[in-house]
Amino acid sequence: MERLSALDAGFVDAEDIDRHVSMAIASIAVFEGPAPTFEELCELIAGRLALVPRYQQKLRRVPLRLGAPVWVDDPHFDLRHHLRRTALPAPGGDEQLRSLMARIMAQRLDRDRPLWEYWLVEGLERGCWAMIGKVHHSMVDGVSGTDMYRVLFDLSPEPSRPPVDPRPLADEPSSLALLARSALDSLLLPLADARAAAGMVGHPRRLAQRALVSARGARALAGALRPASPSTLSGRIGGQRRYTWARASMADVLTVKAALGGTLNDVVLAAITSGYRSLLLWRGEQPLAHVVPSLVPVSLRAPGGEGVCDNEVSALVADLPVHLADPLEQFEAVRSRLSALKSDNEAAVGEGLVMLTRYVPYALSSLARLVFRMPQHQIVTVTTNVPGPRQPLYALGRRLVEILPYVPIATTIRTGVAIFSYCDGVTFGITGDYDTTPDLEVLARGIEAGITALVKAATERT
Repeated sequence: MERLSALDAGFVDAEDIDRHVSMAIASIAVFEGPAPTFEELCELIAGRLALVPRYQQKLRRVPLRLGAPVWVDDPHFDLRHHLRRTALPAPGGDEQLRSLMARIMAQRLDRDRPLWEYWLVEGLERGCWAMIGKVHHSMVDGVSGTDMYRVLFDLSPEPSRPPVDPRPLADEPSSLALLARSALDSLLLPLADARAAAGMVGHPRRLAQRALVSARGARALAGALRPASPSTLSGRIGGQRRYTWARASMADVLTVKAALGGTLNDVVLAAITSGYRSLLLWRGEQPLAHVVPSLVPVSLRAPGGEGVCDNEVSALVADLPVHLADPLEQFEAVRSRLSALKSDNEAAVGEGLVMLTRYVPYALSSLARLVFRMPQHQIVTVTTNVPGPRQPLYALGRRLVEILPYVPIATTIRTGVAIFSYCDGVTFGITGDYDTTPDLEVLARGIEAGITALVKAATERT
């Protein structure tokens, strides 16, 4: 048994709180060449299971919520249950692929089995095929999820030899065993708390520095969490989803970065700002300064830990400056805001809050999440940027052409944007609530127009 962290357990609780929420992250990997057979896909995944033990484990709740959920081996694991095969209707274009992705992601994963699925999708245009990977957010974050591609796929057209067979699976623990483990964790929790406190007291200078950093970050975070200005971008959502994407070239993004400074994240967030401004104007709404505060996840994963299946993230809350019309002004505002948040260590406060929950009994934190089901008024969207492989990947000898990411939405967040870079391309996967975002394509085309405007401005400055 392996206990879920407080953050991972929070993604599970989110589905218990809202029946319309599915906390699965996903991506579409598009390959060139003829599609493999279903048997070939089964053989490929089976040969990699030894490298991803979590794929053979399922979630178990502790009775009466007296402890955090745990991962346990699934003694009845059936690989074929997690692999699906489908085909797009003619003509097999972007519209058909978007609709399929939206339908797949609207469905929750089966809690009685390991929380992942792979879909083999045939019938794409230009003789291509795709693989949709769907994994619950309690298992992976964006960085560790991306590393799964390096595990499942090859670095050359020549398929690698599969590793050793998966380890034998243990019997599933009884409810009594889960309760006993939870009771032991409850006894050890005060000891861990005391040990952590003693470690801090023994280093007063380090304690003072951390307190100063936390105070500055808390002040920045408190200012960022004021309610957003009302707009149609926020409000009640249903269970069905829409999905689309925008594209940019890595060369264009690097051109903007070289000419204007800042980071790659500054460039893509400025383009997303342009997209949301276009969407608001399309809807006849006034783009105000505090109408699109965005949650911006920040990875805390140490180098070398990408292959571990868990979540190691904190977050910033940044206002997207949709009130500005000029692309250069939007970029400078984004760059200035993110730079200020980093200097104020807002992400460190989020990290501290996550660490603090490790010392709070799960029964209390879970009960609080279930009781205080307050609407989300401080965040309107989520924009997460995950760097992907820069070298080509292959599956069964077929080259991976493009990766389209998917980010889940919940509470009152009606849209979310995931940014993913692979080889020479950058893709923006855009999730929307089905009933309230029929114009999701306006956001996608606005993002692409934002990249074009930034490249033009960068070229003129150069």
